[in-house]
Amino acid sequence: MFYELIAVLVAGVAGAGVVMLLSKASRGRLPRWAIPVGAGLAMLGASIASEYGWYDATARALPGGVEVVETHASSAAWRPWTYAWPMTDRFIAVDAAGRRENAQTPGLYLADLYFFARWHPTQVVEIMVDCPGQRRADPMGGDGGDPRWREVGAEDAILSAVCSERAA
Repeated sequence: MFYELIAVLVAGVAGAGVVMLLSKASRGRLPRWAIPVGAGLAMLGASIASEYGWYDATARALPGGVEVVETHASSAAWRPWTYAWPMTDRFIAVDAAGRRENAQTPGLYLADLYFFARWHPTQVVEIMVDCPGQRRADPMGGDGGDPRWREVGAEDAILSAVCSERAA
């Protein structure tokens, strides 16, 4: 976050500098108020680029075997451009390569789910996936009770990732 703040400030200085150069090149024909406007537009552009680039940069940085299974795009009134181009602000990834098979039940795996959200720490949750039964046990809070299974079918992205041949 600190580096993004520095990048926005540098963009503001650069935007003001460009407008000052344009003013000099036009022999002072640009109004003086154009300099802070140029700085503000550059800062806004850098901030927007940072927001839209977060998902791609974070997803690219995931280690091998961890794949994105779900994304969430959002729009907000204070960012009116997101109504035209929604911004991905959170996603779920599964560590399919790190899955662990149950010794007593073939086809039953434990896998880690990673919940990524902009401006929030990453959360890691362990889930159980029953590949032959096409179901999964969602996190319950670690109370030691029996898992609550949910039938999800073969089209479920988490089930597909954990049960695929690539995960082996």
